[in-house]
Amino acid sequence: MSPEPTTLPPLARPTPAAPATPADQDRDRNPGRGRDRDRDPEGSDFAQLTRRITEEGLLDRRPGYYTARIGLTLAAFAGGWYALFALGDTWLQLALAAAMAVVFTQLGLIAHDLAHRQVFRGRRAGEIGGRIVANLLMGMSYGWWMSKHTRHHANPNHEGRDPDVAPDIVVWSQQQARQARGVARFIGRRQAYLFVPLLLLEGLNLSWNSFRALRGPGMKRRHLEGTLLVLHFTAYVGVVLVALPPGKALAFLAVHQALLGVHLGCVFAPNHKGMLMVTPEMRLDFLRRQVLTSRNVRGNPVLDTLMGGLNYQIEHHLFSSMPTPALPRAARITRRFCAEKGIPYYETGLIRSYREIFAHLHRSGEPLRADH
Repeated sequence: MSPEPTTLPPLARPTPAAPATPADQDRDRNPGRGRDRDRDPEGSDFAQLTRRITEEGLLDRRPGYYTARIGLTLAAFAGGWYALFALGDTWLQLALAAAMAVVFTQLGLIAHDLAHRQVFRGRRAGEIGGRIVANLLMGMSYGWWMSKHTRHHANPNHEGRDPDVAPDIVVWSQQQARQARGVARFIGRRQAYLFVPLLLLEGLNLSWNSFRALRGPGMKRRHLEGTLLVLHFTAYVGVVLVALPPGKALAFLAVHQALLGVHLGCVFAPNHKGMLMVTPEMRLDFLRRQVLTSRNVRGNPVLDTLMGGLNYQIEHHLFSSMPTPALPRAARITRRFCAEKGIPYYETGLIRSYREIFAHLHRSGEPLRADH
């Protein structure tokens, strides 16, 4: 288990168990297979919850919603590039760059929903749409992100299995801090203060990893992905340089990429950061693994739109193909079900979630400050 508390809210701590058997490992790879059938004659806890969700029709596709959402986002995308030329040579273009960062984040969220088959049931339609939106319009490799995100969903906050908490220049637990070397040691001591400044580079980091992944052995359709990425960046940089003088063009690109990284970080960080960190000796079923490692952020129409519904992170992890507009209703059902089963279910406000993230980052870096 992690040597330090991993979240501010009180969470049930799993009891260490013996090493997983081959059957346990198979169930980890296939969460719905034979999970906890000894708990209840009606099947696993997750199966019971799934029946309630299905009876409410919450897994049904919502074509009208996605038609409107995708249409409005594409209109904003096209309108932003029109405004670039309409505004002309003015520093007001930096405000447009900030607005376009919001639009690009919405494109990323649409690509996310396409990848999870929330829009189309078929994989092929989702992959085609995902590559158009992610690679061509946003400039992020769909294949690279999909591989990474699938591993995250299978084992959220699991040290060693979840790439989103793999130690890099930020450490996510005190154990990782003790093993940190090089620049990670320097940043780790101050990471609670440096987290937002680091997010300013996240847009560039996504682009760098997208191109780097093209050379990886697991990348499918690498030529298609690479071609779409090159088309995106050629058009993206070229249009800005045509519309603006070099100095303003560079400022536009810098502001856009920096704020894109911050916006993406503000959307995704509250989902799991500061929640339970899972270690190999913990034994958790699928339902508890997803609920205990996830945090919901109380929503409203504006926040739900800006976060693409990912503020209902618990329900998204339990039912990843659930369309976004069904998530608030699913959250009420899941919250009641968890109360019935005695499973801690955590929800908080947006500002409080950021405070918890910074507190967790500060705690995780404690061994590095003690050694300094």
